Amino acid sequence: MTLGGPACYERNENSPNPEVQLASITASHGSHGPASPMTAGRSAPLHGSLKPPGDKSISHRALILGLLATGQTPIEGLLEGDDVLRTASACRALGAKVERLGDGRWLVEGAGLGSLLEPTDVLDFGNAGTGTRLMMGVVGGHAITATFDGDASLRKRPMRRILDPLVLMGVEVLSETPGGRCPIVIKGTAEPAPIEYRSPVPSAQLKSAILLAGLNSPGRTVVIETEASRDHTEKMLSYFGAQVHVETEGTHGRRITLEGRPKLTPRAVIVPADPSSAAFPLVAALLVPGSDVTIEAMMMNPLRIGLLTTLIEMGAQIEVINPRIEGGEDVADLRVRHSQLHGVDVPAERAPAMIDEYPVLAVAAAFAKGETRMRGLAELRVKESDRLEAVAAGLAVNGVEHTIEGDDLIVRGNTTVAGGGTVETHLDHRIAMSFLVMGLAAQKPVTIDDSAMIATSFPTFRPALERLGATFG
Repeated sequence: MTLGGPACYERNENSPNPEVQLASITASHGSHGPASPMTAGRSAPLHGSLKPPGDKSISHRALILGLLATGQTPIEGLLEGDDVLRTASACRALGAKVERLGDGRWLVEGAGLGSLLEPTDVLDFGNAGTGTRLMMGVVGGHAITATFDGDASLRKRPMRRILDPLVLMGVEVLSETPGGRCPIVIKGTAEPAPIEYRSPVPSAQLKSAILLAGLNSPGRTVVIETEASRDHTEKMLSYFGAQVHVETEGTHGRRITLEGRPKLTPRAVIVPADPSSAAFPLVAALLVPGSDVTIEAMMMNPLRIGLLTTLIEMGAQIEVINPRIEGGEDVADLRVRHSQLHGVDVPAERAPAMIDEYPVLAVAAAFAKGETRMRGLAELRVKESDRLEAVAAGLAVNGVEHTIEGDDLIVRGNTTVAGGGTVETHLDHRIAMSFLVMGLAAQKPVTIDDSAMIATSFPTFRPALERLGATFG
């Protein structure tokens, strides 16, 4: 029916107990505590090389597929930010053995598809929207009950679009906060109904939740997208042995078909550098005069490089070096030099390929000559914060002309930006890092009200940029 809407690492005998170790890591990265303001001042030229943290999307999925495969899945380059560590903790709660070996190397011994344990405590995802939504699909495909919760920011984020198709597959929502928000208790099913679901929005999280629930279905699960979203779940499912067929649907869409109950085989995963994290040093190098920076091993998946495409259209000097394939994904190094940018019109259909990068694009647009219009940003309103309003407010307090028309953001750039403002981050890591990048090139320093949540995706942000020459206070 159509519905709307394998090598492994040796155990390090000197490592502490994995439970204690993971709890310690999560505590060090995950506790926001008192606000920690941070200021970025006008910087000298940025020089050197930087490898951003491992891709967050791949990191979440590597842990989850490791949980669902039977045997040992070694992972290299895992992002050790709080969001991913929350997913690692949830995998352990569902029956996997998860061990950190050091230097981004992890080992997951999976419980196996259909054999997950019912968690004895709340699955606390902190600020991790991706981990929450994907794991709802995992739990939904098993006869277990689990409570999903998180921090104040996550509790504001709507989950109804994920719950609706899961309910059609046989999942019961036992309780939820009004508006489909956490805390949410769901009861999964050992026999998920095979469905054909037309996604109402281009969302990789929605698509992934349905496919992950469909893994344990006795039939075919089909997701139809009118606009293609990032395809990491499909690729990794295939990599682990699932039968996934992808067809073109319309002009920009895709039809993804998954055969249920595959034998998932553990595979080694190498996590490439995250384009969403790479965006911050990349834009900083473009904006700070005299800069020349190399970004190493960035993922070049065509569905993730909308920002790169847009910046090149704006006149950015970005050279793609040594393109290659690592861990099943396209990867390359980027040489980025200071550039005089000009305004462009960013089409709405590009949004799925750069949905997390609009805040830092708005900062780049502030320094560009002329007007930049970013179309179709409705999805920004349901991120860690209402990013559209948060970006607009940050631009306003730093003297940047802009307007919001419907779901479009228009930035009227100038080659100089006054700066001098204090930006409310709303516990949003991308808002925080974007306006720190602004401060590196503005006339006056830019302050953010809290920097603690940066650890959710880029725990080494400050020291990494300081090594390039950035100035923070």
